[in-house]
Amino acid sequence: MRRRALTIAATAAAVTLLVGLAVAVDPTLLIAGYETTTVEVVDGETNASLATVEARVADGPVKRYVGLSATDALPADRGMLFVHGDSAERAYVMRDMTFGLDIIFVSVDGTITAIHDAEREERPLTRYRGAGRYVLEVPRGWSDRHGVEPGDRLVFDV
Repeated sequence: MRRRALTIAATAAAVTLLVGLAVAVDPTLLIAGYETTTVEVVDGETNASLATVEARVADGPVKRYVGLSATDALPADRGMLFVHGDSAERAYVMRDMTFGLDIIFVSVDGTITAIHDAEREERPLTRYRGAGRYVLEVPRGWSDRHGVEPGDRLVFDV
């Protein structure tokens, strides 16, 4: 009986180790799926609509860590909205990215505080810094094409 218990414990430990290694190599294994939301950008002065994008919502630690790094390409009308529990100074990197992004930092009230034009890069990775509760990532050059700048606002439901 004791031998059987040891065998079960050893098997459970081996399975746990294998699952842990698999998740360490590919954290996307922990992600069951993403909710999406439509994000509209409105001009900070005129309230005119500048652009909309359909964004996957990264609202948990694993989803925020993985971000778009498991994405091969991003259509012009798609993005990812990172949702944090509070507003703070943040830093984002282009970990394992195959294409460039605009990284847009957004305050609690939806106001854009900073926009970075981030190119694909190898390590060491650049840390793109900004303040906010939200970060929107869209294809590189999207902000310029739509005239989006700090002071404009994002409107979305999450």
